[in-house]
Amino acid sequence: MRTIIVIIRKEFLQIFRNRAMLPQIIMMPLIQLLILSNAATFEIRHLNMHVIDQDQSQASRQLIGKFKASNYFELSDFSFDEKHADEDIMQGKDRCILMIPKGFEHDLMKEQHTKLLLNINAIDGAAAGVINTYALSIIQNFNQQIDAQWINQQQFDQQKILNTPYSFWYNPYMNYKTFMVPGLIVMLLTMVGMFMSAQNIVREKEIGTIEQINVTPIKKAHFIIGKQVPFLIIGLVQLTIGLLVARWVFSIHILGSIPIIYLFATVYLITLLGFGLLISTMVETQQQAMFLAWFFMVIFILMSGLFTPIEAMPQWAQNITKFNPIAYFVSVMRMVVLKGSSIKDILPQLTAISIGGLVMCSLATLRYRKRAG
Repeated sequence: MRTIIVIIRKEFLQIFRNRAMLPQIIMMPLIQLLILSNAATFEIRHLNMHVIDQDQSQASRQLIGKFKASNYFELSDFSFDEKHADEDIMQGKDRCILMIPKGFEHDLMKEQHTKLLLNINAIDGAAAGVINTYALSIIQNFNQQIDAQWINQQQFDQQKILNTPYSFWYNPYMNYKTFMVPGLIVMLLTMVGMFMSAQNIVREKEIGTIEQINVTPIKKAHFIIGKQVPFLIIGLVQLTIGLLVARWVFSIHILGSIPIIYLFATVYLITLLGFGLLISTMVETQQQAMFLAWFFMVIFILMSGLFTPIEAMPQWAQNITKFNPIAYFVSVMRMVVLKGSSIKDILPQLTAISIGGLVMCSLATLRYRKRAG
């Protein structure tokens, strides 16, 4: 035990002597969390829309008013020329075109149905889908308003209306930050933890102290534990900062148990640090360690469900995510913070990450022993 404490003390001294390390540990994750939580969003607002109103009727003006009142669209231009509207789309001035054909109100009142044309710039397919959803929601609201007016005028006495009440669970105000911030905390914790641990042993190689450590009577397990514990403590401090920012800056209330979050985070960090140490034993320079850590980091983050649902991925990609530690922690953070999940609810993820931690730490220990021999 005394040997482990001496190694931990040595690691903390090395960290605090490095003036660039403390800003990297504390300030960088804090700034990134504040920036990314506002930038990493699928919410789209103030989209430029070109309107072609060929009907010029009360109904068409009422529909245009619905789009004006929305926070999602800015009516940037009105015209009667489709060619002009197409040019605005081509030049990137507008994101979509709403064309109301001639006879729109007549068909709506007399024929009880009519048509609209909505052209959307779909270079960004995900954004186009969101724009389409927003526009259809506004058009549906307009349609319901027209139906209500006709019913009041007793034009459709036989019509039956289906009323479907709904409620949004876990995120009642549909605030995208509520969904993103818990995942971003995991991502920042992962970035710092993996990069720092990946440089750990290889730094000893570069400064020439690894040979001195190898000739001392230090057991390999004690050495690995002593290397991991300081970064584990630093990781938990970063998690604490992230949770405080989520609570006091973004007003995200943690519905679940905070000890459950720290329990899972501890097991997760052990897994992550074991993986970083494994990388550190496989390379000769810190530059190589950073490159290899970044390679795996990008794959882990993009396939973690942080930005896109895992259920929407192909089956082969979903199978790969079973070996992705970030995917488990992102899922657990959202479950505990937003749903208030208990230890029983996260038991499958906890079991999987525990097995991963055991495997990674064992491989890191075996790999170091092989290099030291």
